[in-house]
Amino acid sequence: SLCPGASIFLPLSWCLHPSPSVPGASILLPLRCIMALSEVHWDHQIPLPKLAPVRAKLTVALVALLCFINSYDGEFVFDDSEAIVNNKDLKPTTPLNNIWTNDFWGSNLSSNSSHKSYRPLTVLTFRLNYLLAGGLQPIGFHMLNIVLHAIISALMIDMFAILIGGLAYDEKDKIVNLAPKTSLLAALFFAAHPVHTESVAGIVGRADLLCALFFQLSFLTYCKAFNTGRGLFTTPNNHSPCTVILYSDVVRTGLLTRLALMALGGLAMLYARWRIMGTGPPAFTEVDNPASFAENIFLRIVNYNYYYSLNAWLLLCPWWLCFDWSMGCVPLIKAATDWRTAWLLLLWCVLIGLTSQALCSQDSQRRRTLTLGLVLLVVPFLPACNIFFRVGFVVAERVLYLSSAGYCLLLGHNVLKLVCVAVLLLLCVYVARCALRSHQWRTEQSLFTSALSVCPLNAKVHYNVGKNLADRGNTTAAIRYYREAVRLHPSYVHAMNNLGNILKERNELVEAEQLLSKAVSIQPDFAAAWMNLGIVQNSLQKFEEAELSYWNAIRFRKKYPDCYYNLGRLYADQNRHLDALNAWRNATVLKPDHSLAWNNMVILLDNTGNLGQAELIGREALKLLPSDHTIMFSLANVLGKLQKYKESEGFFLHALRINPNSASCHGNLAVLYHRWGKLELAKKHYELSLKLDPEAPGTRDNYNMLRRKLDQLQRSAP
Repeated sequence: SLCPGASIFLPLSWCLHPSPSVPGASILLPLRCIMALSEVHWDHQIPLPKLAPVRAKLTVALVALLCFINSYDGEFVFDDSEAIVNNKDLKPTTPLNNIWTNDFWGSNLSSNSSHKSYRPLTVLTFRLNYLLAGGLQPIGFHMLNIVLHAIISALMIDMFAILIGGLAYDEKDKIVNLAPKTSLLAALFFAAHPVHTESVAGIVGRADLLCALFFQLSFLTYCKAFNTGRGLFTTPNNHSPCTVILYSDVVRTGLLTRLALMALGGLAMLYARWRIMGTGPPAFTEVDNPASFAENIFLRIVNYNYYYSLNAWLLLCPWWLCFDWSMGCVPLIKAATDWRTAWLLLLWCVLIGLTSQALCSQDSQRRRTLTLGLVLLVVPFLPACNIFFRVGFVVAERVLYLSSAGYCLLLGHNVLKLVCVAVLLLLCVYVARCALRSHQWRTEQSLFTSALSVCPLNAKVHYNVGKNLADRGNTTAAIRYYREAVRLHPSYVHAMNNLGNILKERNELVEAEQLLSKAVSIQPDFAAAWMNLGIVQNSLQKFEEAELSYWNAIRFRKKYPDCYYNLGRLYADQNRHLDALNAWRNATVLKPDHSLAWNNMVILLDNTGNLGQAELIGREALKLLPSDHTIMFSLANVLGKLQKYKESEGFFLHALRINPNSASCHGNLAVLYHRWGKLELAKKHYELSLKLDPEAPGTRDNYNMLRRKLDQLQRSAP
């Protein structure tokens, strides 16, 4: 259908058109400006209704919401714990400037342990979620991700329309969609593609959502800029020869200027990014990306290409989805005779076939769509392909978020080769799979267990299932999964560390020591394993070995308050009181809210008769931790011994308001009243203490002593 007065401008498709007024001269004109304006010829055959632009966008947005809305009330899962829950950059007390110098996980970019993932705008949105919700409420985080995906999916209609049909404007300077049905279908496929679940249902996937959104806005804004010179292309023959030749020079100059500006801007951003991350790439291990550590360059290339075929398969058949594809999930190809090499050959055959069609097809519209679809499929994936630098994963579904737009464009273009019913069925399957997968992302338990059937050889999957079970108190089942993780990956030090901790709690100290010793022998700078080994050795009364382990932990992690706390406990067990106090003081310097260290200092000073110093330490601690009932309890005991009964009573009562079911607090308050001579109140709190804990040590004896005294007083009364 023709649109009177409209013109089309395709910025990268140029032709030389003979000038009618200047013999031998040519005019540089956009290729499509000399063609009749019409819809893409295959568009009317798409099995969808032709919707108005606003209605089409609403339809796509609603489909996107339908696919992922059941993840709105999910928990913080997997990487959310480190990027959000434990990230201090989200808290209002942290200076806002920190997000520009720290990585995505809250570590300083200059640190050797930094992952070098620099996403300050994403962290800024997390911080905004935190402020609006007044804390870590996952609903707000999830809802923003879902809304962003709906917006991106709706904007895909405009982007696909331009990529398929070019830039076209009507007489009101509005962009005309020359492929309304094809762009709608491709956008629907994008909105409902299950491979997006990690980016939408996983909160850390917001980085990929924002990347896609800013790409769309940049692309659409760049295209809109061409509208400024649109009228000059409408009737070129009306201009004088000099005007036309002059304009062609202007067009050349404008194009070169734009390309130069974009090139300079891109190089400046790359340079700034390189400087910010410390001019060095992040350090990854063989576990993260085993193919990149293969010594044979041929096998390395073969495995990389096999990874590409796996990504292509996830786009084609997004049924086997997993939160992590490392650690044995994808075994390495070690010989050219491996049957899996057939998949990478098939991938390249398909890519070569599509490329040949894009270059050699007689249909210019088909050439355009195939070319731009392949570009949109391949180019966003290049940073993840291990060509320019080593990446820290084998397969990551989140990196396919923008690349999937190219796949959806190609799928929408080739839909005529499919039966209409099959197209609608495929769309319904996508929606159902999205709903199921986003439901699995609601909790860590369902997310991790869903991966067992996809990647049963992935040690990290078994590790995460075990960790989730341990966090929920099921240590018996957790042990089984941790052991399987160690069996699949014998050098998995984190699994050894966690398994050793559980065995320590179950008093299986010998095996715990063996596991933790093996962990630190594999990774000597594993500070947490050194500390846990020290705890086990302390329990085995191997005091010298325990002290050495603690100091090794501190050597590899300078600021380690928990290790100083445990070192203090070791010194206290050996009656090295001054060393214990110094260790606990170091813990509180490094972590001022370390309640256990403060409390142990008060108790140790109390037990050694240093009541005045114990009082000072207790008051100092409560200035930092005004609601800590354990410190109140310890300080109240000290004040009672100093015969400051009224003040001691106040701290006991305050502690009981916070923790009313503390048998020891009721019992010690009763002792205070007993000494103070308030016998009825003493009787009341003795009885409350015995009601809460009938076996409370000493309380029964004190209560009986009080009753005898009350009986004597009653008998002696006139």
